[in-house]
Amino acid sequence: MGLGATPYCGDAHFTDWPATLAALKALGAEKLVPGRGRSLLTLKDVEEGIAGTAAFTSDLFAIAKAGAARGATLKQVYDEAMAAMRPKYGHWVIFEHCMPFNVSRAYDEAKGLDHPRIWTAERDVEMWKALEHGAAAKSGEI
Repeated sequence: MGLGATPYCGDAHFTDWPATLAALKALGAEKLVPGRGRSLLTLKDVEEGIAGTAAFTSDLFAIAKAGAARGATLKQVYDEAMAAMRPKYGHWVIFEHCMPFNVSRAYDEAKGLDHPRIWTAERDVEMWKALEHGAAAKSGEI
């Protein structure tokens, strides 16, 4: 979580984000040091960082759930997520890099896979080829 920094959600539980962020907000922190991006040094920064992270994760998971519900492939959901989210979040730190991992995990969870799958070197390469280079993910799974 950070201000203008894309969350990495490749091993996340999207259904847990809202409660986790609400608990973090309830702590009333005036400063936070995120995993990436600049430190949040004011209450306003903290509030914006939490709100931005909440919006990002809920927007992405909504896209993934809608796609999974209609039987879309991972590639289709990725393309939809990028088109919908790039205008709002595309300027965030490492947006382009995190999105393949984020969409893959959101799609898995939307399809009922509660525990994140382990990222292996092979899975990483396969995912990048399928999403970034246009190879069809025929089974919808990576």
